[in-house]
Amino acid sequence: IAHLHTDYHAHVYFDAQTVARASALCEEAGRRFGVTVGRVHRKLVGPHPRWSCQLSFGHASYDSLIPWLDAHRDGLTVLVHGMTDDPLKDHTEHASWLGEPVALNLGIFGGL
Repeated sequence: IAHLHTDYHAHVYFDAQTVARASALCEEAGRRFGVTVGRVHRKLVGPHPRWSCQLSFGHASYDSLIPWLDAHRDGLTVLVHGMTDDPLKDHTEHASWLGEPVALNLGIFGGL
């Protein structure tokens, strides 16, 4: 599959009841796929309307990581987006969802 972007982020969303599940999912993704696992944020960060943990990865990992995340997310919502020099487009036009999409706080990007 040809990929539109060189680098990607996946943001795993969770709450107080699902933090352990999300942490385990992110840690396992890091072990299995060698992706960079960010902090488990128990606060709102950036445009994200829920607590989240970020996975950073390149296009070479996409075809194996994303289906695995979808199969193992156990009801968690995951935002996947390409990385460009336009964060608004990254979180809208370049974004896809595993699970139920949620409205992002796009106002942080200005111009809205």
